[in-house]
Amino acid sequence: MDLLNTLVDKGLRRELPTREEALAVLATSDDDVLDVVAAAGRVRRQWFGRRVKLNYLVNLKSGLCPEDCSYCSQRLGSTAGILKYTWLKPEEASQAAAAGLAGGAKRVCLVASGRGPTDRDVDRVAGTIKAIKDQNEGVEVCACLGLLSDGQAERLREAGADAYNHNLNTSEGTYGEITTTHTYADRVDTVQKAHAAGLSACSGLIAGMGESDEDLVDVVFSLRELDPDSVPVNFLIPVEGTPLAKEWNLTPQRCLRILAMVRFVCPDVEVRIAGGREVHLRTMQPLALHLANSIFLGDYLTTEGQAGKADLEMIADAGFEVEGAEQVTLPEHRATAAGGCGSHEGAGCGSHESSGCGSHEDAGCGSHAGGGVCGSAPASAPAAAVGEARTDLVSVRRRGAGTDLAPNA
Repeated sequence: MDLLNTLVDKGLRRELPTREEALAVLATSDDDVLDVVAAAGRVRRQWFGRRVKLNYLVNLKSGLCPEDCSYCSQRLGSTAGILKYTWLKPEEASQAAAAGLAGGAKRVCLVASGRGPTDRDVDRVAGTIKAIKDQNEGVEVCACLGLLSDGQAERLREAGADAYNHNLNTSEGTYGEITTTHTYADRVDTVQKAHAAGLSACSGLIAGMGESDEDLVDVVFSLRELDPDSVPVNFLIPVEGTPLAKEWNLTPQRCLRILAMVRFVCPDVEVRIAGGREVHLRTMQPLALHLANSIFLGDYLTTEGQAGKADLEMIADAGFEVEGAEQVTLPEHRATAAGGCGSHEGAGCGSHESSGCGSHEDAGCGSHAGGGVCGSAPASAPAAAVGEARTDLVSVRRRGAGTDLAPNA
């Protein structure tokens, strides 16, 4: 297919595709999906080999958010039966992080619900970062706390944070249909604040909210312009009790095409499969590893994920390897660039493998409410018909951070 040959050549040269080419990837048929995966896989292997980076989420504060993001189980007015708790103590967060690190994660993503942190909240998170780094030499920490005020990114960097996550989520043109309590420009501003403070920026999107192909291409092109080091791709989990509970718009093939489009537009950036992979990719998750070079291990913020052991087996069975702590995630030209990992100045992630949190649950931090689950349905559950909503795969998290039960890692 001439389109795919052109996109591979551009990806190997780090050249931006045209909008028409990106749209054409999304428009390919299910019959062509393996060809699309194979083509984008060549670009992925050029810049990241067969390594898969593991990231681990710790939900520092769950629920009771004042923002109204339609996709979020923690939003204002949500009736979803999620865990609700205030800030974890530093030692509690460090204990939760240790489970993920023991499972092979190299980055811990500290997430808190809310519009954005107060200065006191930044102090709390600073203490948590110190506790985690004191117990785990060489660990990377990404903060995901919502909209940042002036000076807060710098304070997080001084406290030892390596990265900051804040997702754009959807296109500028449709953002107001998803959220009304803050703007798309607010989110862009926070990503820019992270860049300016020398933090590795992480920003991504949510697919499956009823957006058009044009919206998906718009947000990915906007992300390319912002130049984050990692781009998490979330697939909406329609959680009961939220406005988007009935939006089941994705198929495994559609998810693969979206990931391929992101890889072609952002060839040398860490592309992470974030919330929703277990629900929407399901048994085709291993194919997605040919497109993305990063995933979350274990559970998400308010929902359960695939068992950590199953994640590791999937990676090995697909012929990939878990990225080691001593390996640098980003290609050398990004890791050693003047900015540390891209065109932005002072972004100090060249020696830290640049990740971020990026699951899409919370209005403030941009992480993801239905982060994706697997194995929660009864063993005898009947197979779903083609196109049928897989509500049986959505299970609210009842273990790990904020509970007395061991986490899934």
